[in-house]
Amino acid sequence: MNTKYAGDFPGLAAYPELSDVMRRLAQVFAETAHLIAKGGLEENLAEVAGTNTGGDSQKALDIIADDAFVAALAGSPVKHYASEEKDTVIELNPGGAFGLAIDPLDGSSNIDTNVSIGAIFGIYPAAETPDASFLRPGRDLIASGYAIYGPQCCIVMTFGDGVVKYVLDPDSKAFVEVDPPIGIATDSPEYAINASNYRHWPKPIRAYIDDLIAGSEGPRGRNFNLRWIASLVAETHRILTRGGIFLYPGDNREGYARGRLRLVYECAPIAFLVEAAGGKASDGTNPILDLVPDHLHARTPLVFGGAEKVARVAGYFDLPEEQPSALFGKRGLFRT
Repeated sequence: MNTKYAGDFPGLAAYPELSDVMRRLAQVFAETAHLIAKGGLEENLAEVAGTNTGGDSQKALDIIADDAFVAALAGSPVKHYASEEKDTVIELNPGGAFGLAIDPLDGSSNIDTNVSIGAIFGIYPAAETPDASFLRPGRDLIASGYAIYGPQCCIVMTFGDGVVKYVLDPDSKAFVEVDPPIGIATDSPEYAINASNYRHWPKPIRAYIDDLIAGSEGPRGRNFNLRWIASLVAETHRILTRGGIFLYPGDNREGYARGRLRLVYECAPIAFLVEAAGGKASDGTNPILDLVPDHLHARTPLVFGGAEKVARVAGYFDLPEEQPSALFGKRGLFRT
């Protein structure tokens, strides 16, 4: 990668070790944005390079980004490095203070379609062993966030209290703090789900979506708009910016009982960020941040967005299986 793009990360002077990690991450974010912006002129970034431990295809840029993070974090305060693209945890610094979980390139299937992609990261206090660093509740996170490579290259993150946003200035090559997104509190009519899997979903999810589709003539009494980008970073950025809800349920297809999103690398970091922004995240019924993964690449269903919207989904799971969704309107259970 082109090291002239050295991402700066202001605002963490009081936390030198965390500041060091974020400067290194920001450098790779900036370099990756530069590589993507060149449109694959030098190499085919969308070329399939193999499969990862979960059986998902790896693109060339998945591997390039992962290698770049490992190189950038050498000598950093990161003790344990856990990547979606690697089978096991790498120990970078035996005396390091942090465990870093990362999806080096989220949404890589969209590389050749010029749709926004990104990276997701979560930072834990380092524990004695790799498993102890990452097989723990997401509430143990001390920071999480994502970089998004789109019309702007942005970092959106939290240290557990509120959300901050940085935009890469293409002139200075530095990340500049700007106003944070505040849209998650908006009563947005947008929802995101892969509707092609409708027939495979559990009944509560189908009932919830049926009521949205019924619009102003259904029990919700209003019209809704479906959005689906198939990039978790892009979906999160939209919801943080203008509200709504995202659903990736488990379903009855082989290998999809727990969905396809990974708890350690994707769901816990996103949940930590969303809750810091005033929203909620669950697996449909249980808070994501309370879940403890039983292995590094454990998967979980994911529902996140506005707090009331996520609670509403949980309500569909609470109802008797035989109860028609239309009764929601008659009972007034979700009329708020």
